[in-house]
Amino acid sequence: MDGNDILRLGYPSGKVIGLALRAAEAARAEGVTDEDVLGDLAAVLNAPDSFLDDPVYGRVAEALAGYQRHRERASGYDLTHAAPYKVWGAEGIEEGALEQMKRAVRLPVAVRGALMPDAHQGYGLPIGGVLATDNSVIPYAVGVDIACRMRMTVFNASPRILNEQREHFRQVLETQTSFGAGSEWNPPREHEVMDDPLWREHPRARQYYDIAVRQLGTSGSGNHFVELGALTVYQTIETPSGKIPPGTYLAALSHSGSRRFGLEMAEYYTKVAMQQRVGLPQDFKHLAWLGLDEEAGQEYWEAMTLAGKYASANHAVIHRQLIDALRLPVLGGIENHHNFAWKELVDGQELIVHRKGATPAGKDALGVIPGSMSAPGFVVRGLGNPDSISSAAHGAGRRMSRAQAFKEFDWDTVESRLEADGVELLSAGLDEAPGAYKDIRQVMADQSDLVVPLAEFQPRLVKMDAGGKPRYRGGHKGKKGKRKK
Repeated sequence: MDGNDILRLGYPSGKVIGLALRAAEAARAEGVTDEDVLGDLAAVLNAPDSFLDDPVYGRVAEALAGYQRHRERASGYDLTHAAPYKVWGAEGIEEGALEQMKRAVRLPVAVRGALMPDAHQGYGLPIGGVLATDNSVIPYAVGVDIACRMRMTVFNASPRILNEQREHFRQVLETQTSFGAGSEWNPPREHEVMDDPLWREHPRARQYYDIAVRQLGTSGSGNHFVELGALTVYQTIETPSGKIPPGTYLAALSHSGSRRFGLEMAEYYTKVAMQQRVGLPQDFKHLAWLGLDEEAGQEYWEAMTLAGKYASANHAVIHRQLIDALRLPVLGGIENHHNFAWKELVDGQELIVHRKGATPAGKDALGVIPGSMSAPGFVVRGLGNPDSISSAAHGAGRRMSRAQAFKEFDWDTVESRLEADGVELLSAGLDEAPGAYKDIRQVMADQSDLVVPLAEFQPRLVKMDAGGKPRYRGGHKGKKGKRKK
């Protein structure tokens, strides 16, 4: 690792590079790998005020904080006035995420904000952040996995069938799902979303039509999953596809988004936004916005909307495959998304509401908020709280980075916990260990004024991308590969 590696993180040239190199040397002397050092330096760059007292990175943070204050004064943008915002579950949120939210509401286009109890540090707007802006959209406040979402199918069957026909259900999950950043189906699945004229008309979307066709019905990496489990319904749930009365049912739950198409749209239009807001200070660069009265802003909005349709179709295909393979009657289904921007009335004014890792929770809106591979998730009804801009958490939220999870956990410990919780894991990466996540019940308690739980979902059979330090059924640990069917 050298100064060029640190420059590529976005560090300014000059004195701070030397300080960063000395800090890196000190960290490596304590046994920290180059990869983790670069991750730490990226975190310091993103929120230097959070590291001012750090024994290794404190001097780097101090230099960066001073540099960024100077850039703010010279940027030409008024970044001194903060829009109002409220935080839920602040005691469980890392300082870096709190600092990112404070920064986001200082944008000249910001009108209102909110931070959900599952929040953790990301890029630009923190995951769990909600930001309402005036006639402007921020690609990185939507996120790189545009329209990532949850979908649940509830079967008219007892979850006991999972134990009675375990091998059958294993085979269905293994053969009807495909995971990984490059996963594709061959032959491809079909859905009418691929007939949308925007695939031909949009200047950027047309380049990714073919890969979108091949990836339709696949899941990505990281925290994407398909699970089967037990859904305990407390009170009748009225879904668009049917009524689900109180009881305990077999249910399928999936989490994934718009695959490579969404990622490419996010990355491209973020670069365009950064070029247009070139005067923004370094620590604001991932909050660069596009005006909706600008050509690039209109293009991004169309691309985001198409990515939303594609992500929904992705889940529809996954669940269609599961339903056809399981051959069980369906009671109803629930779907909601995050990582999106909506045009909504806020205090009588039409604003652009970004929910990056936050669930829409308008009055009586249904949603699913998952826990972890072993912790329960919840079907909820929104209360439409105006203080949160009608939003809620999108999950338990990470309590540590992926790099830290690799250091802290091992598969023997994780598998003991899964066995105690009655969960069978078909495949996953160690960075998705249950202990890497916050307590979902505490998160739900922290947002009791935002949503009402209607049902509780307990995972029983879980399939994820094998990821780093993988675990496969039977305990085999090996390389993951592109999967084509």
